[in-house]
Amino acid sequence: MALDEFRDLLERHGRPDLDTAIGGVRICKADHTVSAGSSMSGTVFALVAQGTKRLALGGRVYEYGAGQYLVTSVDLPVTGYFADAAPGRPALGFGMTLEPAVIAELLLQAGPGDLPRSPGTARLGIAVSDASDELVDAVVRLLRLLDRPRDRRALVPLVKREILWRLMNGEQGEVVRQLGLADSSLSHITRAVRWIRENYPRPFRVEELAQLSGLSVSAFHKNFQTVTGLTPIQFQKHIRLQAARLLLANQPTDIAGVGRRVGYDSLSQFSREYRRLFGEPPSRDAARLRGGNSPAAALP
Repeated sequence: MALDEFRDLLERHGRPDLDTAIGGVRICKADHTVSAGSSMSGTVFALVAQGTKRLALGGRVYEYGAGQYLVTSVDLPVTGYFADAAPGRPALGFGMTLEPAVIAELLLQAGPGDLPRSPGTARLGIAVSDASDELVDAVVRLLRLLDRPRDRRALVPLVKREILWRLMNGEQGEVVRQLGLADSSLSHITRAVRWIRENYPRPFRVEELAQLSGLSVSAFHKNFQTVTGLTPIQFQKHIRLQAARLLLANQPTDIAGVGRRVGYDSLSQFSREYRRLFGEPPSRDAARLRGGNSPAAALP
């Protein structure tokens, strides 16, 4: 069965740093359950071969297991972990970066009736579905190329295109297709997401982000929350706190300084919001991170 070979390929090629010899492809192999790790999701397709992955965004929790996949069409601040990894039966997952340029090219090449009709309305930029046999088979053929270096240059782009095509025609195809549309609701919101990510310490006015996105304030509010699952302020808060956590791993005693660097004027507010997101105050969490008990990096 395709899933059996899928598991075998992931177990053989999984590395601690998740990287592979195929650009944009990562493999997660976790042999024990760790505390939830927070990160930016990227725009990615993630398929589980073994184990159960839980991912939280705002107040929502997404769970997907063997034979199920998740897609994210916008870079989102998420918290996730494999719930049932164990020695002898590791959790195994595959991830591939979604490439808007390739999706746009496939959209242009598609003939009338080749793809489902798109309603053109904003959708949450993260979704979970069951993988079709055809999709799993394409992923397996991509992973086989890890054992065939002479074939990679010619065949990797072709198999990646097939995977994207399967996703575009699948249950979450609308989420993926929006990535290739220059004037989709997603593309408007992505401009604001990028600005917040690059300028997270700075305060902003929602009216300015709406103008940047080319939307009215009311449409911006509605579409931003629909796509990201968060308000713009909540999104900025998640980015700030994730950045603070990375800084604290290297500067564990400078809590106030780190808080200021990520945009907090109030130390008490910084500590309160940090604990709410990560479960511990900054000082205790920093000591744990320095002690080597940091959350493991993983696929979305």
